[in-house]
Amino acid sequence: MTRHPLKLGMVGGGEGAFIGAVHRMAAALDGDWRLAAGAFSTDGGKNARTGDLLGLDPARVYPTYDALLSGEATLPEGERIDAVAIVTPNHLHAPVAIAALNAGFHVFCEKPMAMNGGEARAIAAAATASGKRFGLAFTYSGYPLVEEARARVARGDFGAIRLVQVEYIQGWLSGSLDTEGNKQAEWRTDPARAGLGGCLGDIGTHAFHLAEHVSGLRVETLSAELAIHVPGRRLDDDVSALLRFSGGARGTLKATQVAAGEENGLRLRIHGERGGLEWAQMEPNTLTLRWLDRPAETVRAGGPGLGASTTPLLRTPAGHPEGYVEAFANLYRGFAAAIRGEAGSGCPGLADGLRTMAFVEAMIANANADQKWTEIEPGERK
Repeated sequence: MTRHPLKLGMVGGGEGAFIGAVHRMAAALDGDWRLAAGAFSTDGGKNARTGDLLGLDPARVYPTYDALLSGEATLPEGERIDAVAIVTPNHLHAPVAIAALNAGFHVFCEKPMAMNGGEARAIAAAATASGKRFGLAFTYSGYPLVEEARARVARGDFGAIRLVQVEYIQGWLSGSLDTEGNKQAEWRTDPARAGLGGCLGDIGTHAFHLAEHVSGLRVETLSAELAIHVPGRRLDDDVSALLRFSGGARGTLKATQVAAGEENGLRLRIHGERGGLEWAQMEPNTLTLRWLDRPAETVRAGGPGLGASTTPLLRTPAGHPEGYVEAFANLYRGFAAAIRGEAGSGCPGLADGLRTMAFVEAMIANANADQKWTEIEPGERK
């Protein structure tokens, strides 16, 4: 039986946008998806040019997301889109996601899930009511050696986990780009479009998700500091936290966008009773293992010793670099498999989105209060 690509509609990601192009490349990489429609920009000229550049039927390049949803719903089932990719600034995530789910379409959304926890819960309610899938772009969980790290922790290679350290260090907002016409900087530092957190919501959520995803532990309480270093900026650009995990592990989280000269320094270290691991996004094909009683090991993408859950995420032989787009593509492939009902497949979704929004709210609550520790999702512990 021939497997046909699922059809994707995109909201946002028009001319000049960074993340929309990444989504399109990732979705196309494995042949699971075909871009069929879009509402790429509220600027009519940009919208039309983007559709033309992508070779879309002009009739399926819509002026608004409402027009996209209503227009696609009138098409025969075999022709209309199957899912909507949301690649807009954060303030549109909830309205577009809820409208798409209510219209009967699956949704794959950029992170963070929403502007706040209330919006995130509204998305979850819409997804549950519709029975449709909701995927979330926590890209770094798609890297093969992140999966290898997760699997090794889960099978107990390092013993009981004691320490979890995660950092996400950037420098691109060290100056006043947000007041100098840079579109990416403008909306990320605008509370009306970014939501509760600046650096916190943008890359702090990635760091938090990675720490919990690989360690398999949940942060129970945290102690936070949020800072603004650039004069006049309205949202945090520098974030620090102490973390207390279930099971007794302790951790630290550092996220900043004002470390001048830094690029995209996402790094994770986890240590247990018998050893630990280290993975860095800028060297994603290497996983370092360190042991209490023997020399350190280096595990390489495509090399020997990889587990059964890791190898399906690889596309090239050892020594051929795989990176960001391929990791992103693993999420789109998992999302397609989940829609098709294939066992053992999927990508980050509702639980991840709700969890990271609870983290954002706990960080802000703690930073604004005198108390030392704040629970994430109070009352969840047995």
